[in-house]
Amino acid sequence: MGQDKALLPWRGETFLAAAIRALQPLTELVIVVAGANYENLAPIVYANAAFLVRNPCPELGQFTSLQLGLEEVLNRGRDSAIVTLVDRPAPNPQTVQQLKDTFLYAGEEIWAVIPEHGDKHGHPIVIGREMLEAFLRAPAGSTARDVEHAHQNHIRYLSVTDSYVALNVDTPEDLEKLYSGSLT
Repeated sequence: MGQDKALLPWRGETFLAAAIRALQPLTELVIVVAGANYENLAPIVYANAAFLVRNPCPELGQFTSLQLGLEEVLNRGRDSAIVTLVDRPAPNPQTVQQLKDTFLYAGEEIWAVIPEHGDKHGHPIVIGREMLEAFLRAPAGSTARDVEHAHQNHIRYLSVTDSYVALNVDTPEDLEKLYSGSLT
């Protein structure tokens, strides 16, 4: 992209601020994990009443940030989380509510609810204690997809109408398409 995706402008704020605002009404706290961009993200995180955790080794990959965030969830006495990425526009609040409700009423055999739009899985995902533990126990070098695939029988995929859940913004051209409405 050539710039920090969390800081991309979106609807009068940034992808990061929009993601925090989308999650806040439906969660007890929002935790943001940052790496080398910690100093740039801190003002946005704190202005939006979220918590910031620094990944001391971001070069080890995105999965280490996920694990740090989930450890922080457990450290703060919570046993479930709504997890999203900052390389996409925030989902609609109704989508987050739908995912959360589906998880809450799914039964104990369901450890995670993952949105689908079209043929793509997306974010945010809602995970319970069992999936949190599975992510934390995963060996070094794992990916979230590896853990997801290892626990397919405990995941509910939920078809949603919100195209933002499966939309990645990886290039300046993707961003222009998003702004013009042709990337949705």
